[in-house]
Amino acid sequence: MRKENYVDILKQHLKTSGRKIKLGRKWVFQMDIDPKHPSNVVAKWLKDNQDKVLEWPSQCPDLNPIENVWAELKKRVRARGPTKLTPLHQLCQEELTKIPQLIVGSLWKAARRV
Repeated sequence: MRKENYVDILKQHLKTSGRKIKLGRKWVFQMDIDPKHPSNVVAKWLKDNQDKVLEWPSQCPDLNPIENVWAELKKRVRARGPTKLTPLHQLCQEELTKIPQLIVGSLWKAARRV
């Protein structure tokens, strides 16, 4: 994905997603260190359109607990051996709902210790 595509996604979904999950006005956007995320194009769009963006130390992906959840999801989906895109999407949704909150909580605590 190119950085321009990422900005398009932000334009279409960032504020809408915040409203859908009822975050109100006091929320902070967080992204990882994927090269397109800190690009000038993305930074300018966020500065112009988003009140708060979490400061992110360079080279520190362990601070992002969602990265650990993605890794857990990937492991679970691979174990089921999907072969087609549509079933892959369905498997991801099924497996994501099966990850126990205890695991998610422990990933969060581990990230906070770093």
